[in-house]
Amino acid sequence: MIEARHLRVLREVARTGSFSAAARELGCTQPAVSQQMKALEQSAGTPLLIRTGREMRLTQAGEALVRHAVGILAGLTAAEEEVAAIAGLRAGRVRLVSFPSGSSTLVPAALAAMRAAHPRTRVSLDEAEPPRSIEMLRNGDCEIALAFRYPEVRAAAPEACSDWDDLVVRPVLADRLVGLVPEGHRLAATGSAAFGDLADEPWIAGCPRCRTHLVEVCERAGFTPRIDFATDDYPAVIGLVGAGLGVAALPELTLASVRPKGARTVRLEPAVHREIVALTLPDLARVPAVGAMLDQLESAAAR
Repeated sequence: MIEARHLRVLREVARTGSFSAAARELGCTQPAVSQQMKALEQSAGTPLLIRTGREMRLTQAGEALVRHAVGILAGLTAAEEEVAAIAGLRAGRVRLVSFPSGSSTLVPAALAAMRAAHPRTRVSLDEAEPPRSIEMLRNGDCEIALAFRYPEVRAAAPEACSDWDDLVVRPVLADRLVGLVPEGHRLAATGSAAFGDLADEPWIAGCPRCRTHLVEVCERAGFTPRIDFATDDYPAVIGLVGAGLGVAALPELTLASVRPKGARTVRLEPAVHREIVALTLPDLARVPAVGAMLDQLESAAAR
Protein backbone atom coordinates (compact mmCIF):
# COMPACT_ATOMS: atom_id res chain seq x y z
CA MET A 1 0.00 0.00 0.00
CA ILE A 2 1.33 3.44 -0.93
CA GLU A 3 1.44 5.79 2.06
CA ALA A 4 0.89 9.53 1.91
CA ARG A 5 4.10 10.27 3.83
CA HIS A 6 6.10 8.41 1.19
CA LEU A 7 4.43 10.42 -1.56
CA ARG A 8 5.40 13.64 0.20
CA VAL A 9 9.05 12.50 0.27
CA LEU A 10 8.93 11.50 -3.42
CA ARG A 11 7.49 14.87 -4.36
CA GLU A 12 10.30 16.69 -2.53
CA VAL A 13 12.99 14.46 -4.05
CA ALA A 14 11.58 15.13 -7.51
CA ARG A 15 11.40 18.87 -6.84
CA THR A 16 14.84 19.29 -5.26
CA GLY A 17 16.73 16.67 -7.26
CA SER A 18 18.50 14.91 -4.36
CA PHE A 19 17.94 13.06 -1.11
CA SER A 20 19.99 15.56 0.89
CA ALA A 21 18.08 18.58 -0.42
CA ALA A 22 14.76 16.82 0.16
CA ALA A 23 15.86 15.97 3.72
CA ARG A 24 16.62 19.64 4.44
CA GLU A 25 13.18 20.69 3.13
CA LEU A 26 11.41 18.01 5.12
CA GLY A 27 13.41 18.56 8.32
CA CYS A 28 14.75 15.01 8.54
CA THR A 29 17.97 13.11 7.78
CA GLN A 30 19.18 11.85 4.41
CA PRO A 31 19.10 8.19 5.56
CA ALA A 32 15.45 8.67 6.57
CA VAL A 33 14.63 9.95 3.08
CA SER A 34 16.50 7.02 1.54
CA GLN A 35 14.62 4.52 3.71
CA GLN A 36 11.23 5.98 2.83
CA MET A 37 12.04 5.94 -0.88
CA LYS A 38 13.03 2.27 -0.64
CA ALA A 39 9.75 1.52 1.13
CA LEU A 40 7.82 3.36 -1.58
CA GLU A 41 9.57 1.45 -4.36
CA GLN A 42 8.76 -1.80 -2.59
CA SER A 43 5.10 -0.79 -2.35
CA ALA A 44 5.05 0.26 -6.02
CA GLY A 45 6.83 -2.93 -7.10
CA THR A 46 9.07 -1.05 -9.53
CA PRO A 47 11.98 1.44 -9.44
CA LEU A 48 10.95 5.07 -9.19
CA LEU A 49 14.37 6.76 -9.31
CA ILE A 50 17.51 6.29 -11.36
CA ARG A 51 20.76 7.33 -9.65
CA THR A 52 23.71 8.12 -11.93
CA GLY A 53 26.60 9.65 -10.01
CA ARG A 54 25.33 12.81 -8.42
CA GLU A 55 22.30 12.98 -10.69
CA MET A 56 18.92 11.58 -9.83
CA ARG A 57 16.02 11.33 -12.22
CA LEU A 58 12.60 9.77 -12.19
CA THR A 59 11.69 6.60 -14.04
CA GLN A 60 8.49 6.57 -16.07
CA ALA A 61 6.71 5.02 -13.08
CA GLY A 62 8.18 7.71 -10.82
CA GLU A 63 6.95 10.47 -13.12
CA ALA A 64 3.47 8.96 -13.11
CA LEU A 65 3.43 8.68 -9.33
CA VAL A 66 4.62 12.26 -8.83
CA ARG A 67 1.96 13.47 -11.24
CA HIS A 68 -0.76 11.72 -9.26
CA ALA A 69 0.80 12.61 -5.91
CA VAL A 70 0.06 16.30 -6.46
CA GLY A 71 -3.70 15.68 -6.61
CA ILE A 72 -3.65 12.98 -3.93
CA LEU A 73 -1.82 15.13 -1.40
CA ALA A 74 -3.92 18.20 -2.20
CA GLY A 75 -7.09 16.16 -1.70
CA LEU A 76 -5.75 14.68 1.52
CA THR A 77 -4.91 18.14 2.86
CA ALA A 78 -8.39 19.36 1.99
CA ALA A 79 -9.91 16.30 3.66
CA GLU A 80 -7.82 16.84 6.81
CA GLU A 81 -8.91 20.48 6.97
CA GLU A 82 -12.58 19.57 6.49
CA VAL A 83 -12.45 16.85 9.15
CA ALA A 84 -10.73 19.25 11.54
CA ALA A 85 -13.47 21.83 10.90
CA ILE A 86 -16.18 19.24 11.60
CA ALA A 87 -14.42 18.04 14.75
CA GLY A 88 -14.10 21.64 15.90
CA LEU A 89 -17.79 22.42 15.13
CA ARG A 90 -16.73 24.93 12.48
CA ALA A 91 -18.56 22.87 9.86
CA GLY A 92 -20.66 19.74 9.50
CA ARG A 93 -24.34 18.91 9.62
CA VAL A 94 -26.93 17.25 11.81
CA ARG A 95 -30.19 15.90 10.41
CA LEU A 96 -32.88 15.80 13.09
CA VAL A 97 -36.20 13.95 12.86
CA SER A 98 -38.90 14.75 15.38
CA PHE A 99 -42.53 13.89 16.07
CA PRO A 100 -44.86 16.89 15.44
CA SER A 101 -45.50 18.07 19.01
CA GLY A 102 -41.75 17.95 19.66
CA SER A 103 -41.11 19.96 16.48
CA SER A 104 -43.37 22.76 17.65
CA THR A 105 -42.14 22.95 21.26
CA LEU A 106 -38.71 21.55 22.14
CA VAL A 107 -37.02 21.68 18.77
CA PRO A 108 -37.25 25.44 17.93
CA ALA A 109 -35.43 26.51 21.11
CA ALA A 110 -32.82 23.77 20.66
CA LEU A 111 -32.19 24.75 17.03
CA ALA A 112 -31.89 28.43 17.90
CA ALA A 113 -29.39 27.68 20.68
CA MET A 114 -27.40 25.37 18.37
CA ARG A 115 -27.20 28.02 15.66
CA ALA A 116 -26.09 30.66 18.16
CA ALA A 117 -23.39 28.41 19.61
CA HIS A 118 -22.20 26.82 16.35
CA PRO A 119 -23.35 28.97 13.41
CA ARG A 120 -21.38 26.99 10.81
CA THR A 121 -22.96 23.65 11.71
CA ARG A 122 -26.00 23.04 9.52
CA VAL A 123 -29.03 21.43 11.17
CA SER A 124 -32.05 20.24 9.18
CA LEU A 125 -35.44 19.09 10.48
CA ASP A 126 -37.86 16.48 9.21
CA GLU A 127 -40.98 15.06 10.88
CA ALA A 128 -41.87 11.45 11.56
CA GLU A 129 -43.49 9.52 14.39
CA PRO A 130 -41.79 6.49 15.92
CA PRO A 131 -41.25 3.79 14.75
CA ARG A 132 -40.75 5.45 11.35
CA SER A 133 -38.23 7.91 12.82
CA ILE A 134 -36.22 5.00 14.29
CA GLU A 135 -36.16 3.36 10.89
CA MET A 136 -34.87 6.59 9.35
CA LEU A 137 -32.07 6.73 11.93
CA ARG A 138 -30.97 3.17 11.19
CA ASN A 139 -31.17 3.74 7.42
CA GLY A 140 -28.81 6.71 7.62
CA ASP A 141 -31.49 9.30 6.80
CA CYS A 142 -30.83 11.27 9.99
CA GLU A 143 -28.34 11.52 12.84
CA ILE A 144 -30.84 12.13 15.70
CA ALA A 145 -34.42 10.99 16.19
CA LEU A 146 -36.53 12.74 18.82
CA ALA A 147 -39.01 10.08 19.86
CA PHE A 148 -41.22 8.96 22.73
CA ARG A 149 -42.36 5.81 24.49
CA TYR A 150 -44.57 4.92 27.43
CA PRO A 151 -42.89 3.35 30.50
CA GLU A 152 -46.01 1.31 31.26
CA VAL A 153 -45.78 -0.36 27.86
CA ARG A 154 -42.08 -1.09 28.41
CA ALA A 155 -42.82 -2.70 31.80
CA ALA A 156 -45.70 -4.80 30.50
CA ALA A 157 -44.03 -5.85 27.24
CA PRO A 158 -40.26 -5.18 27.31
CA GLU A 159 -39.84 -6.98 23.99
CA ALA A 160 -41.85 -4.18 22.34
CA CYS A 161 -39.03 -1.71 23.12
CA SER A 162 -36.11 -4.03 22.39
CA ASP A 163 -35.66 -2.31 19.03
CA TRP A 164 -33.91 0.52 20.94
CA ASP A 165 -31.34 -1.74 22.59
CA ASP A 166 -28.60 -0.90 20.09
CA LEU A 167 -29.18 2.86 20.25
CA VAL A 168 -27.87 5.63 22.47
CA VAL A 169 -30.91 6.86 24.42
CA ARG A 170 -30.65 10.39 25.86
CA PRO A 171 -33.61 11.17 28.19
CA VAL A 172 -35.07 14.59 27.41
CA LEU A 173 -38.39 15.03 29.22
CA ALA A 174 -41.07 13.20 31.23
CA ASP A 175 -44.25 14.47 29.57
CA ARG A 176 -47.32 14.07 31.80
CA LEU A 177 -50.72 13.23 30.35
CA VAL A 178 -53.49 15.70 31.10
CA GLY A 179 -57.21 15.33 30.62
CA LEU A 180 -59.05 17.53 28.14
CA VAL A 181 -62.80 18.06 28.51
CA PRO A 182 -65.32 20.47 26.95
CA GLU A 183 -65.52 23.73 28.91
CA GLY A 184 -69.11 22.95 29.93
CA HIS A 185 -68.24 19.49 31.19
CA ARG A 186 -69.08 18.52 34.79
CA LEU A 187 -65.36 18.11 35.59
CA ALA A 188 -64.14 21.27 33.84
CA ALA A 189 -64.03 23.33 37.03
CA THR A 190 -62.64 20.65 39.32
CA GLY A 191 -59.04 20.90 38.13
CA SER A 192 -58.40 17.17 38.55
CA ALA A 193 -60.01 13.83 37.85
CA ALA A 194 -59.30 10.13 37.97
CA PHE A 195 -59.33 8.12 34.77
CA GLY A 196 -62.27 6.20 36.16
CA ASP A 197 -64.28 9.45 36.39
CA LEU A 198 -64.28 9.49 32.58
CA ALA A 199 -65.26 5.86 32.09
CA ASP A 200 -68.67 6.62 30.55
CA GLU A 201 -67.45 9.40 28.25
CA PRO A 202 -66.89 9.20 24.51
CA TRP A 203 -63.14 9.44 23.84
CA ILE A 204 -61.07 11.09 21.16
CA ALA A 205 -57.73 9.36 20.66
CA GLY A 206 -54.45 10.45 19.11
CA CYS A 207 -51.75 8.61 17.14
CA PRO A 208 -51.79 4.77 17.02
CA ARG A 209 -49.09 4.40 19.69
CA CYS A 210 -50.89 6.88 21.98
CA ARG A 211 -54.20 5.16 21.25
CA THR A 212 -52.83 1.79 22.36
CA HIS A 213 -51.45 3.35 25.51
CA LEU A 214 -54.77 5.07 26.28
CA VAL A 215 -56.63 1.77 26.12
CA GLU A 216 -54.08 0.12 28.45
CA VAL A 217 -54.26 2.96 31.01
CA CYS A 218 -58.07 2.96 31.00
CA GLU A 219 -58.23 -0.81 31.35
CA ARG A 220 -56.00 -0.59 34.41
CA ALA A 221 -58.54 1.90 35.77
CA GLY A 222 -61.28 -0.70 35.25
CA PHE A 223 -62.91 0.25 31.96
CA THR A 224 -62.42 0.12 28.20
CA PRO A 225 -62.71 3.55 26.59
CA ARG A 226 -65.31 4.07 23.88
CA ILE A 227 -63.23 5.76 21.18
CA ASP A 228 -65.58 7.66 18.87
CA PHE A 229 -62.90 9.57 16.97
CA ALA A 230 -59.18 9.03 16.33
CA THR A 231 -56.72 11.31 14.57
CA ASP A 232 -52.95 11.74 14.40
CA ASP A 233 -53.43 15.53 14.42
CA TYR A 234 -53.37 16.83 18.00
CA PRO A 235 -54.96 20.22 17.11
CA ALA A 236 -57.82 18.18 15.62
CA VAL A 237 -58.18 16.24 18.89
CA ILE A 238 -58.36 19.53 20.79
CA GLY A 239 -60.88 20.92 18.31
CA LEU A 240 -63.12 17.88 18.64
CA VAL A 241 -63.05 18.13 22.43
CA GLY A 242 -63.77 21.86 22.21
CA ALA A 243 -66.80 21.09 20.05
CA GLY A 244 -68.17 18.90 22.85
CA LEU A 245 -67.70 15.60 21.02
CA GLY A 246 -65.78 13.82 23.73
CA VAL A 247 -62.84 13.84 26.14
CA ALA A 248 -59.16 13.11 25.61
CA ALA A 249 -55.93 12.44 27.46
CA LEU A 250 -53.03 14.27 25.85
CA PRO A 251 -49.36 14.82 26.73
CA GLU A 252 -48.81 18.31 28.15
CA LEU A 253 -46.35 19.06 25.37
CA THR A 254 -49.11 18.84 22.77
CA LEU A 255 -50.95 21.71 24.46
CA ALA A 256 -47.93 24.02 24.70
CA SER A 257 -48.33 25.42 21.19
CA VAL A 258 -52.12 25.07 20.70
CA ARG A 259 -54.77 27.12 22.44
CA PRO A 260 -57.50 24.68 23.53
CA LYS A 261 -60.47 26.81 22.46
CA GLY A 262 -63.70 25.54 24.01
CA ALA A 263 -61.87 22.97 26.13
CA ARG A 264 -60.44 22.78 29.63
CA THR A 265 -57.55 20.77 31.01
CA VAL A 266 -57.84 18.65 34.16
CA ARG A 267 -55.06 16.92 36.08
CA LEU A 268 -55.39 13.18 35.67
CA GLU A 269 -54.69 10.81 38.56
CA PRO A 270 -52.77 8.62 38.88
CA ALA A 271 -50.00 10.44 37.03
CA VAL A 272 -49.07 8.93 33.67
CA HIS A 273 -46.10 10.12 31.61
CA ARG A 274 -44.62 9.48 28.23
CA GLU A 275 -40.84 9.42 28.04
CA ILE A 276 -39.39 11.78 25.43
CA VAL A 277 -35.89 10.82 24.34
CA ALA A 278 -33.30 11.72 21.74
CA LEU A 279 -31.91 8.68 19.94
CA THR A 280 -28.75 8.21 17.91
CA LEU A 281 -26.35 5.45 16.94
CA PRO A 282 -23.31 4.77 19.15
CA ASP A 283 -20.81 5.84 16.48
CA LEU A 284 -22.78 9.01 15.73
CA ALA A 285 -22.86 9.93 19.42
CA ARG A 286 -19.10 10.55 19.22
CA VAL A 287 -19.49 13.12 16.42
CA PRO A 288 -19.10 16.58 18.04
CA ALA A 289 -22.02 18.20 16.17
CA VAL A 290 -24.37 15.35 17.12
CA GLY A 291 -23.29 15.54 20.76
CA ALA A 292 -23.83 19.30 20.78
CA MET A 293 -27.34 18.93 19.33
CA LEU A 294 -28.23 16.28 21.92
CA ASP A 295 -27.11 18.68 24.65
CA GLN A 296 -29.26 21.48 23.21
CA LEU A 297 -32.36 19.26 23.10
CA GLU A 298 -31.86 18.34 26.73
CA SER A 299 -31.31 21.99 27.68
CA ALA A 300 -34.43 23.09 25.79
CA ALA A 301 -36.54 20.68 27.84
CA ALA A 302 -35.10 22.06 31.08
CA ARG A 303 -36.08 25.65 30.30
